Amino acid sequence: MISVIYRNSTNRMFESLKMILTFHFSLFTFSFLSAQSLEVYINLAQKNNPNIQAYDLKYNIAKEKVNEANTLPNTIVSAGYFVSEPETRTGPQRAKFSISQMLPWFGTISARENYASSMAESEFVEMIVAKRKLALSVSQSYYQLYAIKAKQQVLETNINLLQTYERLALTSLEVGKASAVDVLRLQIRQNELRQQKEVLKEDFIAEKAAFNNLLNQDESIEVEVISEITVPVEDIVYGMEGLELNPELIKYDKLYESIEQSELLNQKESAPNIGFGLDYVPVSERTDMDFSDNGKDVVMPMVSLSIPIFNKKYASTSKQNELRQMEIESQKTERLNTLKTAFEKAKSQRNQARIQFSTQQKNLKQAEDAEEILIKNYETGTIDFNDVLDIQELKLKFQINQIESVKMYFVQSALLNYLTNQ
Repeated sequence: MISVIYRNSTNRMFESLKMILTFHFSLFTFSFLSAQSLEVYINLAQKNNPNIQAYDLKYNIAKEKVNEANTLPNTIVSAGYFVSEPETRTGPQRAKFSISQMLPWFGTISARENYASSMAESEFVEMIVAKRKLALSVSQSYYQLYAIKAKQQVLETNINLLQTYERLALTSLEVGKASAVDVLRLQIRQNELRQQKEVLKEDFIAEKAAFNNLLNQDESIEVEVISEITVPVEDIVYGMEGLELNPELIKYDKLYESIEQSELLNQKESAPNIGFGLDYVPVSERTDMDFSDNGKDVVMPMVSLSIPIFNKKYASTSKQNELRQMEIESQKTERLNTLKTAFEKAKSQRNQARIQFSTQQKNLKQAEDAEEILIKNYETGTIDFNDVLDIQELKLKFQINQIESVKMYFVQSALLNYLTNQ
């Protein structure tokens, strides 16, 4: 059985979880100003998502079961009429009326309520897990939309730049300093970038539909995505100890506690039940004699005791509860190990994203310097459009990689936030 200290710790974690639920998801955006609109979308998803609504209904049903537990067995009322009236000393009996009520052993009803409450708390944690997973999915989709949109903007900028180079090539062609092949190569490159932009447009439409489905709204509704995000100067620190507060693990604690309550209820139900009742028999008067109790009705209070002599059922239930607790402990350990692995991977990938972002930033600066040199060479009439295309292609590659690094950084930050319950 779980120790009292362990139960108290679990209860404190659960109460803290309930208190922070109302504002936790504003922290899910990592306090970055760039993610203000994301918070709005997360709140909207939690309000509209049918899966969350289903979990909320399950929780309300579980809470209602607490009221269901606070009941007594049905009161038994019976009536009978003597077809052949039995003759007694005081007169013939005409009918028999009975009422009885069985009462569970002392504390059984409270044990049922506690068990129902513990199951409701488990459903509440399940709802929290579902909300956090939804917030994670919304965040990941949001940053995917950002990356697609940012790539489209980069492609548009590069297309405009190539158009400028094309005009330069045409001018050089007129004075014999460039060939028609240079112009054609620049045009071909523009066509390739336009193709990539059109493909990204289709990607955006598909991802927007997925995003809107998470919010349970029409797929065609436009999504406002932040135009520019960058990797922050300092990382938010996520500690491994935060995994212990993850609702996925608290869920196992609440399940363990519910089995404790189930065992307490099992012990109470294995005790005898007490019953109280009353029999009433109306008696007719005798006409052949006259005496003081002639025709006196019969009133008989009753007490009954239901004893579970054959209690193998309750012993088996206790054994099952013990095994279920062991099962839950194993499941929690396995889930903790899985979360630890995911935590280390997410932290590593976030670090990789920062390294890649920094590298691409340096490469991009050098590509821009090379591009500037080429432009200056044009003033002296020595521009090489092959070099122009090479630099433009490298620059685009660095820009795309940098966008991917930013997306990766924030996606992994969202995952770390989910794992550590921050």
